[in-house]
Amino acid sequence: FIMSQINSIKSRSASSAVKKLVFSAMGIALAMVTSYIKIWEMPMGGSVTLLSMLFICLIGNWFGAGYGILTGAAYGILQLIVDPYMVSVWQVLFDYPFAFGALGLAGIFRNQRYGLQLGYAAGVLGRFVFSTLSGVIFFAAYAPEGMNPWVYSSVYQGSYLGAEGIVTLVIISLPPVAKALETVKKQAVN
Repeated sequence: FIMSQINSIKSRSASSAVKKLVFSAMGIALAMVTSYIKIWEMPMGGSVTLLSMLFICLIGNWFGAGYGILTGAAYGILQLIVDPYMVSVWQVLFDYPFAFGALGLAGIFRNQRYGLQLGYAAGVLGRFVFSTLSGVIFFAAYAPEGMNPWVYSSVYQGSYLGAEGIVTLVIISLPPVAKALETVKKQAVN
């Protein structure tokens, strides 16, 4: 009897892991596809896309920050492969796996009221921090003469990340969208 219970638990655990992997892969695929639907593109990288960051944040919201961060980092590596921009190893880490991995911080608020909205904001803020640090450390020379690199990088990163963040927050807060996302979450976590 005990062995059958242990085997049952192992089977459910393996099934749960496969389900998380499948949903994470779908999140990466949807993020990748929507990253090509650019509403506004910045001159030196970065763009406002059609909800591309949301799909990584959803994984964090559904399965926790650990899964979200890993999914975001994998997505960042895929972005690097598809559209690389490399100055140094550290710049690559900051701009790709660290910045996109930070979107997984959405999982921090997963069990709270308005957890998706709070988590999404946290994930975008995390991406903003890594992108801003990258801008200051590796691209300070692009700041206009006499402008503080911190201000320049913050304004640059904030312009496109903030715009997409606000648009996405409005969309996911609409009652029909929120209800649909909650339905999908139930399917993902049960």
